[in-house]
Amino acid sequence: MNELLKQLTEAVGVSGAEKEVRLLIRDLIADHVDEWSVDSMGNLLATRRGTGQYDMRILVDAHMDEVGLLITDIDSGGMLSFVGAGGFDDRALLGKVVQVGPDKITGVIGARAVHLLSNNEYSRTVRTDAMRIDVGAKSEAAAKVKIGDYAAFVTEYEELDGGRTAIGKAFDNRAGCAALVELLRGERYPFDLIASFTVQEEVGLRGAEVAAYNAKADAALVLECTPAYDLPNEKDASPNVALGKGASVYVMDSRTIQDPRLVAHLMATGDARGIRYQVRQPGGGGTNTGAIQRAGAGIPVATLAVPGRYAHTPTMMISLDDYESVVRLADAALRSLTPEIIRRR
Repeated sequence: MNELLKQLTEAVGVSGAEKEVRLLIRDLIADHVDEWSVDSMGNLLATRRGTGQYDMRILVDAHMDEVGLLITDIDSGGMLSFVGAGGFDDRALLGKVVQVGPDKITGVIGARAVHLLSNNEYSRTVRTDAMRIDVGAKSEAAAKVKIGDYAAFVTEYEELDGGRTAIGKAFDNRAGCAALVELLRGERYPFDLIASFTVQEEVGLRGAEVAAYNAKADAALVLECTPAYDLPNEKDASPNVALGKGASVYVMDSRTIQDPRLVAHLMATGDARGIRYQVRQPGGGGTNTGAIQRAGAGIPVATLAVPGRYAHTPTMMISLDDYESVVRLADAALRSLTPEIIRRR
């Protein structure tokens, strides 16, 4: 059992309310870093000084937040209206168990019963504005929950397939956070490593913009969990990434073109060390790379990700072999990173 992933995925940290995750990570890294701080946005920043071989500051980032819900109204019957904090597929919500507010009140996402729907309604996806969270209360619901409270999904971490596949909530991006924690627990790097566990990625890369500005790094690596579209499809199209084929190396997404020198370095390191990786098909989506690249006078940055099925739903699935490939490739690439690799010619 990967206890680190279990701890991190089961913690609650919806965008804008990451405190529980931040405190957990702080405790996990405190004995392995030289200093840590929390900035005005809520980002957890930690410095691990290097051996002094290179006079560089390298930023490694992983966002702490997860998609979730935000309570917008409580009706006279005690039902809670909500909106999403982060992007959702409405089809994934009905019948899911959530925990609401700081007291983690249990609720169920419901809507009008299926056998009461008309033919037209039956063929349409129920939208979130027609759903409610039922906490089993009536007029006393307002005493337990208030408008503005967050709701997070309740999903236990579990390992399948002899322990090589895992399911749980918030692998996006607690998988990246776990990988960064593992890097901080290893041997020191030839340069100072600045770790940023950032907030509010799912609602616009907001924490990373602040963290990267303050880091004043020479280069950066973003650790993520990227959607894996590798299920059967009618067109038999190639997946963007697939479970079990290794770490995912980004080249381009909707927000940025990755630094080609760092991309080449990641691939060359994987080839030399026999670490499995796959190239994520260029296209949509976006990560904190988009904010970090533009910070200050600009920062060379690349993204390395764990492929995950069913992103932005209450339950994701990852391959633990892919996760280990991300940790190994990130570590090896950082240890072999030199000033010459990122120097502009």
